[in-house]
Amino acid sequence: MTQSDSIAYDVVVIGAGPVGENVADRTRAAGLSTAIVESELVGGECSYWACMPSKALLRPVLARADARRLPGLSQSVRDPLDTAAVLARRDEYTSHWKDDGQVQWVEGIGADLYRGRGRLAGPRTVEVAAPDGTRRVLTARHAVAVCTGSGAALPGLPGLAEVRPWTSREATSAESAPGRLIVVGGGVVAVEMATAWQALGSRVTLLVRGNDGLLARMEPFAGELVAEALTEAGVDIRTGTSVESVKREGGTVVAVTDTGDRVEADEILFATGRVPRTDDIGLDTVGLAPGSWLPVDDSLRVEGQDWLYAVGDVNHRALLTHQGKYQARIAGAAIAARASGVPNLDSGPWGAHAATADHDAVPQVVFTDPEAASVGLTLAEAEQAGHRVRAVDVDLATVAGASLYGDGYKGRARMVVDLEDEIVRGVTFVGPGVGEMIHSATVAVAGQVPLSRLWHAVPSYPTISEVWLRLLESYRDN
Repeated sequence: MTQSDSIAYDVVVIGAGPVGENVADRTRAAGLSTAIVESELVGGECSYWACMPSKALLRPVLARADARRLPGLSQSVRDPLDTAAVLARRDEYTSHWKDDGQVQWVEGIGADLYRGRGRLAGPRTVEVAAPDGTRRVLTARHAVAVCTGSGAALPGLPGLAEVRPWTSREATSAESAPGRLIVVGGGVVAVEMATAWQALGSRVTLLVRGNDGLLARMEPFAGELVAEALTEAGVDIRTGTSVESVKREGGTVVAVTDTGDRVEADEILFATGRVPRTDDIGLDTVGLAPGSWLPVDDSLRVEGQDWLYAVGDVNHRALLTHQGKYQARIAGAAIAARASGVPNLDSGPWGAHAATADHDAVPQVVFTDPEAASVGLTLAEAEQAGHRVRAVDVDLATVAGASLYGDGYKGRARMVVDLEDEIVRGVTFVGPGVGEMIHSATVAVAGQVPLSRLWHAVPSYPTISEVWLRLLESYRDN
C-alpha cells in the first residue's frame, strides 16, 4: 500500500489500553478525527491482567482480615476463603477477557478502532497489520501517540522459558491456586500477589534479591509493616536472596539461590520490574531506538519530535494506570491546543498542558494487609532533591477512628514538611483501610496547601482521617 492509499486522521493512537483510550477521548472531545490501534484486548493491561483482576483477588482477602479484627464477627470468618468464588468474581471483573464493552465505548466517542499491530512507518505514519494479514496505512495530520505500555521484565536465566514462569499476567488470571508458589521480587506486584495467593490457599515463598526489604521505593516502615503481616500470614520471606537457576523436574519448579538453597514449588512468579513495549513499533523509522523508553517533555511530546507523543508507561515517568490516564488528559489537551494553533501552551508547573504531578504528586496504593499508601516525596527523596524538610510521624493506632476500625490496629503515618514554604512534600499511610485516605493527601501535596490552612481542614470524628490533626499537632509541638 502506498502513501496515497493511506487513510488520514488528525490523530492516530497506538494502544487502546486506559491511556490510549483517554488520549482518544480528549482528542475526539476537541473535534479531532482519531484512529486507535490495538493488537490485543481493547482496555489493555489494567482491565484484564493488572489493576482490575488483582484487586478483585485482593478485596475478599482484605475484607476478611478486617472482619477478623472485630469481636462479634471474627468467629464467623475463620473458615478459608472460597477460592472458586473469588476467582469467579475476578472473571466477572475482567469481563471473562472479552472486550465488547470497551469496543462499544471507543465507538461511542466517535473514534475508529483498528484491530492489529500498529507500527510507525516514518513520520506521522502508522502501518497496521491486521490479524487476517491485511495491511492499512494511517497518517496523522497532527499527532501520533504511542500508548503501548510496558511488559514484565524477566531475568536472563538459562532455561527460563522451559520453566514457563508466571508474570503478573499469569498471576492475575490463574484458574486455580497452586499448592506452592515462589514469588521473586519485593515490589508492589510481588507483595500483592503473595498476599492474594497465600490467602487463597498457596504456600508462598517470597525471594527478595536486595537487603532493602519490601517496597523499597516507599518509606522504610511501609515495607517493614507489610513484611511483618505477610510473615504472620505464613509467607516465607527471604531477603538478600538471588535466584541463580530454575528448572522443572516433572511438574515441580526448582529454584536454586545464590546460597545454594533449593526452593521447590508448583509455580514461580517473577515480579522483577517492567520493560517498555516499544521493541516492535517501528521506532527505527523515525530515528529512535527500538525497545527503549521514550523521554518526553511535560506535555508528553517525545524529545526531538514535534508530532510524536509517548503517554503512560512507555515514557517511564510513573508506571501507574491512574498516572498514565492523567498524562493522557494532559497530552490530549496539548495535541488539541497545538492543532488549533494556540501560540503558547499553558506549560508552566501545574498548567493545563504540563504533567507536573508526575514529578511532585504521584499517589499509589498497595493493596496488602496492611495497606500502604503514599503520595509525593519520601523523606529521603525530599532531602536528595535539596529541600529542607522534616518528617512528622504518628502511630495510627493512637487515632480513635483506627482503634474503632479493628482491634489490634497497627499502622503509621508520616508527613514530610518543607520547612521553608511550610507545605507538605509527601505523605505515607500504612494500616488497614488507609487506601481510601490517600486522596486527601494528594490534594494537599498537589495543591501545595500551606500548613496554616490545613489547620482549618477539620477531620471528622471518629475517623482514621483524624490522623491529619495528630500530624499537624506533632509538627507544631516539636
